[in-house]
Amino acid sequence: QRRLVGLIRAEVLLGAPGDALARDLMDPDPAIVRRDVDEEKAAWQAARHGQSSLAVVGADGSFHGLVPPGRLLGALVRGHDEDLARLGGYLASTSSARHATEEPLRLRLWHRVPWLLIGLVGSAAAAVVVGGFEEELAADVRLVFFLPGIVYMADAVGTQTEALVIRGMSIGVTIRSILRSELLTGGLIGVLLGVLALPALAIATGSTDLAVVVAVSLLLACSVATSVAIALPAVMSRFGRDPAFGAGPLATVVQDLLSIILYFAVAKIVLGV
Repeated sequence: QRRLVGLIRAEVLLGAPGDALARDLMDPDPAIVRRDVDEEKAAWQAARHGQSSLAVVGADGSFHGLVPPGRLLGALVRGHDEDLARLGGYLASTSSARHATEEPLRLRLWHRVPWLLIGLVGSAAAAVVVGGFEEELAADVRLVFFLPGIVYMADAVGTQTEALVIRGMSIGVTIRSILRSELLTGGLIGVLLGVLALPALAIATGSTDLAVVVAVSLLLACSVATSVAIALPAVMSRFGRDPAFGAGPLATVVQDLLSIILYFAVAKIVLGV
């Protein structure tokens, strides 16, 4: 039975004097892997040990051969390509991700248009919601000036969180592991935006109450948008839907509606209209 006692690099062997002994030239503790180890893990094992090849041994320590440099490099390249495909937000394998980018026009429309139609319905619902606050707008028409900004900032914060969540899910990161940090991030962003907006708007509008409305609405809208952006991809994934297609349009609809409701609710409380 052949057992591995060490490895000698080819360049070391060729440069050694003729009377050198093998035990003096070899690496007695080379990088080794078992036969059932994944090829990408095996390649990283060789890279960490600075080896250009990798010894394969059995469970009993018997020597089975060497993995040549070309095979190791190929494993690393394939693993790199797969990771990049997953980072694009696809939960399936590399082949599925490639198929999604190369699919024909009919399938592209089928995967995207239904979600966009939901967005169209949501925009109509948003118009209805705004119309329901006609009394508040009549009391202070300046409220309408800041509504697009509130909605946009909520969408922007939600989009950032959503991208991070989908990318994390694609590489095996759980929602639970990022939930607390992302919720805190969304809330702190809302606080920061509110603190920056409050004095600037108070000076620009001459109304402290209106500035408070916008500042508090930014805080609430950003916090809620972060929660929505975390929840929707998780729910879609649980029901077997790829969130890369639907989470964006659906989250935008929900975030817009909630941002509008929160804005006018805060206005009603602060301005007393």
